[in-house]
Amino acid sequence: MRTLAIKALPLITAAALITPAAWAQMSPTGLWKTIDDDTGKAKSLVRIEEKDGVVTGRIEKLIDPEVADPKCIECTDERKDKPVVGLTILRNLKKNGDSEPTWEGGDVLDPKNGKVYRARIRPIDGGKKLQMRGYLGPFYRTQEWIRVE
Repeated sequence: MRTLAIKALPLITAAALITPAAWAQMSPTGLWKTIDDDTGKAKSLVRIEEKDGVVTGRIEKLIDPEVADPKCIECTDERKDKPVVGLTILRNLKKNGDSEPTWEGGDVLDPKNGKVYRARIRPIDGGKKLQMRGYLGPFYRTQEWIRVE
C-alpha cells in the first residue's frame, strides 16, 4: 500500500499544478477580441480586469475604426464625448454562485449608440471564448468574444 501511495504522489502533484491553470482560463480576465454579432467582423480589443471581486472592461484598441479618434457622442452619462479607446464599457460585474462561472449584475455600454444594457459574461469553450450578453428588459443580444491573451 505504501508503494502505491508513493507512486500516486507525482500524479496528485501534477493535478494540483494543472488545476489553477485550467481555472485561470475560465476567468474572464484578459484581452478579448470583440466580434460584431451582425457582421461577424472583429471590432475591438477589450481588456477585462478584476479587482476586489468586481469585473470591469475597457476598450484598448479599435480594429479598423470608421473614423479616426472616435468619441462616445451618444453616451448620456460621465462617458459622454470621451474617446472610445480607453473607455470602460463593462462595469460592476460580480461572479454569481452557480457552478458554471458567470459574472453579472453590472452593465455594458455600446459606445456606438450610447445605450447601456444589463450584462452577463461567461467563459465558454474552455475559456477560449467569452459569451457577452446585454439585456434591455426582456430582450437580449449575445456576442462571442475571442481570447487574445
